[in-house]
Amino acid sequence: MIDNRTAPYAAFLLRVGLGLLFLAHGLVLKVMTFTIPGTVGYFESIGYPGLFAYLVILAEIGGGLLLIAGVYTRWIALALLPVMIGATLQHVGNGWVFSAQGGGWEFPAFWTVLLVVQSLLGDGALAVKVPALGAAAGRREPA
Repeated sequence: MIDNRTAPYAAFLLRVGLGLLFLAHGLVLKVMTFTIPGTVGYFESIGYPGLFAYLVILAEIGGGLLLIAGVYTRWIALALLPVMIGATLQHVGNGWVFSAQGGGWEFPAFWTVLLVVQSLLGDGALAVKVPALGAAAGRREPA
């Protein structure tokens, strides 16, 4: 049974944890450690267009910040799924354990599952509330 008193805080902790992880992965790892040109070069070296590196960096940093704030949490979690599915597929040939040469696939696979869980849970506690997209366009929400 779900405890309705604590579930919003569980969703909040998951949301902030995911957001911080994405922010660290995009900003600290890809931008500050590998640098943007280095990340672009890596993407090209594994057969992806360099543009994908910019899209992934933007998704990880922007998505991380939006998750931390709790803005459109369900949609952001779903939008980040292709990034993590791509990461999982990229690592699948390296084996199960992420400490393997080139990194294994269990960590990005688990991260993918956590995004699905977050999308099912929603914002949780302490989320920034913004008007629904339909309401912002002048449409009335059903009662």
